Amino acid sequence: MGRLVQWGAGNIGRSFIGQVFARNGWSVTFIDIDRELVDLLNRTHSYVVRTVGEEKSEDLHVVGIDAVDGNDRQRVIESIVYADILSFSVGKHVLPRIAPLFAEALLSRWKVRGETPLDVILAENMHDGALLVRSLLEVHLPKEYPLSRLVGLIQTSIGKMVPIQESRDRLMMIAEPFNTLVLDRDGFLGAIPDFPQIEAVSPIEAYVDRKLYMHNLGHAVAAYVGYDAHPQTRYLAEVIGDERVLSATRSAMGEGARILLAAYPEVFTPELLTDYREDLLHRFSNRALGDTVHRVGRDLARKLRHDDRLMGAMLAAHRLGVSYDAVAHAYAKALSFASVDETGKLFEPDRKFLQAIAPLSPVDRICYAAGMSAGLLPQEIIATIAAQMHVR
Repeated sequence: MGRLVQWGAGNIGRSFIGQVFARNGWSVTFIDIDRELVDLLNRTHSYVVRTVGEEKSEDLHVVGIDAVDGNDRQRVIESIVYADILSFSVGKHVLPRIAPLFAEALLSRWKVRGETPLDVILAENMHDGALLVRSLLEVHLPKEYPLSRLVGLIQTSIGKMVPIQESRDRLMMIAEPFNTLVLDRDGFLGAIPDFPQIEAVSPIEAYVDRKLYMHNLGHAVAAYVGYDAHPQTRYLAEVIGDERVLSATRSAMGEGARILLAAYPEVFTPELLTDYREDLLHRFSNRALGDTVHRVGRDLARKLRHDDRLMGAMLAAHRLGVSYDAVAHAYAKALSFASVDETGKLFEPDRKFLQAIAPLSPVDRICYAAGMSAGLLPQEIIATIAAQMHVR
């Protein structure tokens, strides 16, 4: 079997990527700057992922793992030199900060292992992720380094839902049972691991958009419409139990499906996307997962931007001639989203966001949230959202 190096030992890194590879017989090395977690993983060489569903829970024992302190340059480089596959799950904003060290590791690997290529899984859920990472590396690599020949950059569509971890046991993670890793089959230079959990697809952009315009969109709609209807209810599964919230979420996801059918007619069918939607709605309704309205809806400045799930969908729908009334309805609700955490506090960036838009007109609220001027945002979209806003 092979060796995976998983850079980022957070929710997705441990509950999903590392778990899938380890349970298929690979050795897994995590890289992380959380020294306490690194030491703990190195003492135990194992952890547990508890998958929770409505009917049953299962403990997945992950063994044969170790960890490296992300601040230990030499050990990070050494681990990458001898990796068979490298995976990133650190967050898009962190990638520029670690690019110099990654480039240094690639140069060391070139010296030690010659023309042995390294496939790199980008478990980051971002558009044009391969282009971004390539551009970050090119700044730090000499011109003679054969980047295209030695590094395969593999985008993904990460659909696993992991709630806020409330347990004090750092060797126990809670996650949903869903375990399918969708990745770009065209990005590999070496063999694609033959795991039942891996779904290799092409073009990956279609599946990244599917995640954004159905999964991310539907999740957000459930939170925003659900909060508006039940502001005191903590759990997402409870608000989506309201038929009005469920219907609004299903309608918005249906609009997302129509965007995908218009954009990728050779990739998706109505039947496939309907099945995908209904499976997601079932997963959103998983009470055992304990996912909160607050977690799903928070970070308004990011989730309401023009290039994210709701406004991004409306701009695409407008461009493709597809209706977006249900998405606009949810966007209007999102502009008053003030769900609090278990301590009764707003997410601090959301407090500042809501404070900033409070004195603005409906049109200016929409444009501020989208990060676009009124002259650039289509007037039809502004009017559709504004008509459904209740200014407070």
